[in-house]
Amino acid sequence: MGEVEGLCAPGWEPVRKAFRASFTRGEERGASVAVTRHGEPVVDLWGGDADGAGRPWERDTLVNVYSLTKTMAALCTLMLADRGQVDLDAPVATYWPAFAANGKDGILLRHVLGHTAGVSGFDPPLPVDDLYDWDLVCDRLAAQAPWWEPGTASGYHALTQGHILGEVLRRVDGRTMGTFFREEVAEPLGADFHLGLPRSEEHRVAEMVPPRDDGGRTATIGPDASIGARTLASCPHDGTESNTRAWREAEIPAAGGTGNARSVARIHSALALGGEVDGVRLLSGATVDRIFEVQADGPDLVLGRPMRFGMGFGLIGPSTPLSPNERAFFWGGWGGSMAVIDLDAEVSIAYAMNRMADVPLGDMRAVSVIFAAYAALKAGA
Repeated sequence: MGEVEGLCAPGWEPVRKAFRASFTRGEERGASVAVTRHGEPVVDLWGGDADGAGRPWERDTLVNVYSLTKTMAALCTLMLADRGQVDLDAPVATYWPAFAANGKDGILLRHVLGHTAGVSGFDPPLPVDDLYDWDLVCDRLAAQAPWWEPGTASGYHALTQGHILGEVLRRVDGRTMGTFFREEVAEPLGADFHLGLPRSEEHRVAEMVPPRDDGGRTATIGPDASIGARTLASCPHDGTESNTRAWREAEIPAAGGTGNARSVARIHSALALGGEVDGVRLLSGATVDRIFEVQADGPDLVLGRPMRFGMGFGLIGPSTPLSPNERAFFWGGWGGSMAVIDLDAEVSIAYAMNRMADVPLGDMRAVSVIFAAYAALKAGA
């Protein structure tokens, strides 16, 4: 690889060191990392290759960040709540009446944000090509029954969460989530992140390297399979799909977002500052506080590990000690992308890459730069 390029303010050198170490160990192809402090960029680094042919990762290279996209879908939903257009404690069916079918009338918006809605996968399984048909997916979700009693436990809604939230937004606001996000978030903040990538930006996208283990997403399952197995196999895909135009142009608010660490950190910096950055207010402080309302705290039926979920984000806890501060939350994406938003430190940290990790959880590349950022803060950066 070439040299790591970009901004690293004095005192933040541990982040550059940790970022470069992943390349040195051969764990990266191409990646970016960004940190904001009090809303200002203090780290904005990139390096490596954007594809297997040696195209360099440039300052404006974009990449699919998979489930890190969920932070954008959650933000859009929280913005509707902040404006009084939806009530997070109201049933989804208040805004989408057909969703009440088959015992889903009691599923609240906060259940969807907290992964406790019981609709963690498609039943029956959905071919990945059908995922690009918004109306078809929503009709399927409206018709199916929950897999467990809503609100009683979390089960990671890997793909379904984004379409449920997006359909509520469309019915309330009239715009698709991709359009709402562009007009209300990305453009006001000057953030290069896309829910539905325009064809004009295709040339900037890095090629993803799929993992050797797809984590059960292409497994053949029987009727007695666990909720976790059913969820992950309910829309078979192996990681190659994100290298297609069909995936990139579709609005997949749970997994299809295209951006880089800089754009993610920029958007999240508004949350780290209580809802506003550089005069652009996305949320009131009271609505940001709602993110910390615990929706589930215990073993997740899909991930198979303890998780603490708030409103649309994972909360810091014993199973995810990503920050020393109480008022911090996080999210990650399949393959290794990750972000931490810390209100106590007024810090936003983001990492995005194109070589997907071969382990479903526990990839240390992002964790190492997050820990390095906190080491810099502790040292006085």
